[in-house]
Amino acid sequence: MAEYDESRLTVVDHPLVRHKLGILRDKQTGTKQFRELVTELAIFEGYEAMRDFPLEDVEVETPLEKTTCKRIAGKKVAIIPILRAGLGMVDGILTLVPSARVGHVGMYRDPKTHVPHQYYCKFPPDVENRICLVVDPMLATGGSLTAAVQFLRDAGVKDIRCLTIVSCPEGVKAVLDYDPDVRLYTCSVDRCLNESAYILPGLGDAGDRIYGTK
Repeated sequence: MAEYDESRLTVVDHPLVRHKLGILRDKQTGTKQFRELVTELAIFEGYEAMRDFPLEDVEVETPLEKTTCKRIAGKKVAIIPILRAGLGMVDGILTLVPSARVGHVGMYRDPKTHVPHQYYCKFPPDVENRICLVVDPMLATGGSLTAAVQFLRDAGVKDIRCLTIVSCPEGVKAVLDYDPDVRLYTCSVDRCLNESAYILPGLGDAGDRIYGTK
């Protein structure tokens, strides 16, 4: 079993998450429902990933009197999906923070070597001042996620939080070992990778299941 820093890993195991994840895994679940479940699970993860966001006071006038309330301080959030499957999680996070900016990292995995290759990368111009949520449903070898983390570090980002739906021990270790400050949120740490670098038991190819492709 791979060993990693569990203090930087949060497994979101709410009963509703576990229920929805079971439906997501089922090979009989159709594209429409699969896509909806990915969005819903992203919302659950977003709540946890943003639990410690900094707040500031703001004065609000209710129908009865003035009072002091809280709002998120600073430049707030950038969502960075890893194309293409990561796009399936974006709407869930935007439901929570509609003002978030969205960047994109495009990578594909070589089917033989499993090494990720970048073909696109674009971030909001002020990304270095934002808390960045990197989203990708599957964390397998960790190659794509660590590459995305490095792109963000190179852009000056200080606070990076990675959100996946299904992970495996090998991928969790790769990401947490790669960057000592990154934090990882997932709904499940599955058993292992198979010889084709697919997660077991997993849920298949998330991109294909989100978009109805083979």
